[in-house]
Amino acid sequence: MAPKSAGFIPIAVAIPTLILMAVLLAQEAAAPYCSDLKQAADLATTNERFASISTKAREGSFTDSNLMLMDWNDCSVYGGRIYTCDSRPVGTAQEAEQVQRKMSQEIQACLGASWAEAKDRSSLGFIVLHHASQPVSMTLSIDQTDEKQHVIRLILFGRTN
Repeated sequence: MAPKSAGFIPIAVAIPTLILMAVLLAQEAAAPYCSDLKQAADLATTNERFASISTKAREGSFTDSNLMLMDWNDCSVYGGRIYTCDSRPVGTAQEAEQVQRKMSQEIQACLGASWAEAKDRSSLGFIVLHHASQPVSMTLSIDQTDEKQHVIRLILFGRTN
């Protein structure tokens, strides 16, 4: 006869797994681009930076990227060291400011407590996020397209010391 506590082992393993799954699903629900952004942030810490996601050359030092953030446009790599994407366009500067703030909160929730806003380097229309222990930063800036629409430009890069 098996000890009575043996029946509790699957539950003890299943509960933490279910909690982890719930956390991951909540992150994806808040930011559907979360897992891809985590991958990009991890690449920023490597020696080769974004070489593995760089594809076809563009004008200047840009290349297309095969890592596209869901709900973002025109993701590309600049000089092999910078990953950038634009949000969907919005009509007004006020809308862009609201979207930028929401994205900043989503990104911080996605990437975790080790990421925070560098308030001393942020300003109106320009938010700087950085990792507490890794030399990685991200900016979210408001830009205007040729069609007079506003976008949030995400720029992710590994800092050099």
